[in-house]
Amino acid sequence: MTWWQLSWRADPRSAAIADRHYNRQKIGAVQFVPPGACMVLRHADDALWITSWPFAEFVQHDWPGAWICSAFRNESDRLSSELIRDAVAHTRAYFHTMPALGMVTFVDAAKVRPKRDPGYCFRKAGFDHVGFTKGGLWAFQMLPGAMPDPVWVHHEQLALEVAS
Repeated sequence: MTWWQLSWRADPRSAAIADRHYNRQKIGAVQFVPPGACMVLRHADDALWITSWPFAEFVQHDWPGAWICSAFRNESDRLSSELIRDAVAHTRAYFHTMPALGMVTFVDAAKVRPKRDPGYCFRKAGFDHVGFTKGGLWAFQMLPGAMPDPVWVHHEQLALEVAS
Protein backbone atom coordinates (compact mmCIF):
# COMPACT_ATOMS: atom_id res chain seq x y z
CA MET A 1 0.00 0.00 0.00
CA THR A 2 1.18 3.49 -0.67
CA TRP A 3 0.48 6.61 1.32
CA TRP A 4 2.28 9.01 -0.98
CA GLN A 5 1.13 11.14 -3.87
CA LEU A 6 3.37 12.77 -6.42
CA SER A 7 4.07 16.43 -5.78
CA TRP A 8 6.48 18.92 -7.39
CA ARG A 9 9.37 21.22 -6.49
CA ALA A 10 7.21 24.33 -5.98
CA ASP A 11 3.97 22.84 -4.62
CA PRO A 12 2.82 25.29 -1.89
CA ARG A 13 1.45 22.48 0.30
CA SER A 14 4.74 20.59 0.12
CA ALA A 15 6.69 23.81 0.66
CA ALA A 16 4.86 24.34 3.94
CA ILE A 17 6.10 20.95 5.18
CA ALA A 18 9.61 21.64 3.84
CA ASP A 19 9.65 24.93 5.78
CA ARG A 20 9.46 22.87 9.00
CA HIS A 21 12.44 20.63 8.07
CA TYR A 22 15.73 21.46 9.78
CA ASN A 23 17.78 21.60 6.57
CA ARG A 24 15.51 24.12 4.77
CA GLN A 25 17.79 26.76 3.25
CA LYS A 26 15.32 29.62 2.68
CA ILE A 27 12.08 29.32 4.61
CA GLY A 28 9.22 30.69 2.54
CA ALA A 29 10.97 30.34 -0.82
CA VAL A 30 8.74 29.04 -3.61
CA GLN A 31 11.08 26.19 -4.59
CA PHE A 32 12.43 23.88 -1.89
CA VAL A 33 14.34 21.23 -3.88
CA PRO A 34 18.04 21.28 -4.80
CA PRO A 35 18.89 21.77 -8.50
CA GLY A 36 18.85 18.69 -10.72
CA ALA A 37 16.51 15.79 -11.28
CA CYS A 38 14.08 15.20 -8.44
CA MET A 39 10.98 13.40 -7.26
CA VAL A 40 8.81 15.01 -4.59
CA LEU A 41 6.24 13.03 -2.61
CA ARG A 42 3.66 14.36 -0.18
CA HIS A 43 1.37 12.52 2.23
CA ALA A 44 -1.64 14.79 2.85
CA ASP A 45 -0.20 17.83 4.62
CA ASP A 46 1.87 15.93 7.15
CA ALA A 47 4.78 14.18 5.40
CA LEU A 48 7.29 15.05 2.70
CA TRP A 49 9.97 13.10 0.82
CA ILE A 50 12.44 14.48 -1.72
CA THR A 51 14.68 12.30 -3.86
CA SER A 52 17.37 14.30 -5.64
CA TRP A 53 19.61 12.89 -8.34
CA PRO A 54 22.40 15.41 -8.92
CA PHE A 55 25.01 15.02 -11.62
CA ALA A 56 27.94 13.08 -10.11
CA GLU A 57 30.48 15.70 -11.21
CA PHE A 58 28.83 18.32 -8.98
CA VAL A 59 28.69 16.14 -5.85
CA GLN A 60 31.15 16.83 -3.05
CA HIS A 61 30.50 13.81 -0.85
CA ASP A 62 31.75 10.21 -1.10
CA TRP A 63 28.68 8.84 -2.92
CA PRO A 64 28.62 10.61 -6.32
CA GLY A 65 25.91 9.35 -8.63
CA ALA A 66 23.69 8.02 -5.82
CA TRP A 67 20.12 9.14 -5.34
CA ILE A 68 19.88 11.40 -2.32
CA CYS A 69 17.01 11.68 0.10
CA SER A 70 17.51 15.41 0.49
CA ALA A 71 14.55 15.81 2.86
CA PHE A 72 12.19 13.57 4.79
CA ARG A 73 9.74 14.95 7.31
CA ASN A 74 7.01 12.89 8.91
CA GLU A 75 4.37 14.57 11.05
CA SER A 76 1.80 11.82 10.36
CA ASP A 77 0.81 8.86 12.49
CA ARG A 78 2.46 6.46 9.99
CA LEU A 79 5.73 4.77 10.89
CA SER A 80 8.61 6.69 9.34
CA SER A 81 10.35 3.48 8.30
CA GLU A 82 7.27 2.40 6.32
CA LEU A 83 7.02 5.77 4.59
CA ILE A 84 10.74 5.63 3.76
CA ARG A 85 10.56 2.15 2.18
CA ASP A 86 7.49 3.18 0.22
CA ALA A 87 9.27 6.35 -1.02
CA VAL A 88 12.31 4.30 -2.11
CA ALA A 89 10.00 1.95 -4.06
CA HIS A 90 8.43 4.97 -5.77
CA THR A 91 11.88 6.41 -6.52
CA ARG A 92 12.84 3.17 -8.29
CA ALA A 93 9.72 3.30 -10.47
CA TYR A 94 9.99 7.02 -11.14
CA PHE A 95 13.62 7.10 -12.33
CA HIS A 96 13.64 3.70 -14.08
CA THR A 97 17.44 3.45 -13.83
CA MET A 98 19.04 2.65 -10.51
CA PRO A 99 22.49 4.04 -9.63
CA ALA A 100 25.10 1.47 -8.53
CA LEU A 101 25.52 3.32 -5.22
CA GLY A 102 21.77 3.20 -4.53
CA MET A 103 20.45 5.92 -2.26
CA VAL A 104 22.07 7.95 0.52
CA THR A 105 20.83 10.39 3.08
CA PHE A 106 22.58 12.58 5.60
CA VAL A 107 21.41 13.23 9.15
CA ASP A 108 22.45 16.08 11.43
CA ALA A 109 22.52 14.33 14.82
CA ALA A 110 22.26 17.65 16.65
CA LYS A 111 18.93 18.48 15.01
CA VAL A 112 16.89 15.26 15.13
CA ARG A 113 15.16 13.24 17.81
CA PRO A 114 16.19 11.02 19.48
CA LYS A 115 19.67 12.45 19.64
CA ARG A 116 21.12 9.22 21.08
CA ASP A 117 20.10 7.26 17.96
CA PRO A 118 20.44 9.38 14.79
CA GLY A 119 18.97 7.87 11.65
CA TYR A 120 16.98 5.20 13.50
CA CYS A 121 14.02 5.32 11.10
CA PHE A 122 16.35 5.01 8.10
CA ARG A 123 18.08 1.98 9.64
CA LYS A 124 14.69 0.38 10.35
CA ALA A 125 13.83 0.95 6.66
CA GLY A 126 16.98 -0.88 5.49
CA PHE A 127 19.64 1.83 5.26
CA ASP A 128 23.10 1.19 6.74
CA HIS A 129 25.26 3.73 8.55
CA VAL A 130 28.26 4.08 6.22
CA GLY A 131 30.23 6.94 7.73
CA PHE A 132 30.20 10.67 8.05
CA THR A 133 30.45 13.63 5.71
CA LYS A 134 33.34 16.06 5.99
CA GLY A 135 30.91 18.36 7.82
CA GLY A 136 30.07 15.70 10.42
CA LEU A 137 26.66 14.57 9.17
CA TRP A 138 25.80 10.89 9.61
CA ALA A 139 25.65 9.13 6.23
CA PHE A 140 23.22 6.29 5.58
CA GLN A 141 23.04 4.21 2.41
CA MET A 142 20.65 1.68 0.89
CA LEU A 143 22.29 -0.37 -1.83
CA PRO A 144 20.19 -1.61 -4.78
CA GLY A 145 19.99 -5.18 -3.43
CA ALA A 146 18.30 -3.97 -0.24
CA MET A 147 15.72 -1.80 -2.01
CA PRO A 148 12.06 -2.72 -2.26
CA ASP A 149 10.61 -3.53 -5.66
CA PRO A 150 9.53 -0.52 -7.77
CA VAL A 151 5.99 0.72 -7.19
CA TRP A 152 4.32 3.46 -9.20
CA VAL A 153 3.28 6.41 -7.09
CA HIS A 154 -0.39 7.35 -6.97
CA HIS A 155 -0.98 10.13 -9.51
CA GLU A 156 -3.66 12.27 -8.00
CA GLN A 157 -4.48 15.51 -9.78
CA LEU A 158 -2.85 18.29 -7.80
CA ALA A 159 -4.71 21.55 -7.52
CA LEU A 160 -2.97 24.52 -9.09
CA GLU A 161 -2.74 27.47 -6.78
CA VAL A 162 -2.55 30.86 -8.42
CA ALA A 163 -0.85 33.69 -6.58
CA SER A 164 -3.10 36.69 -6.19
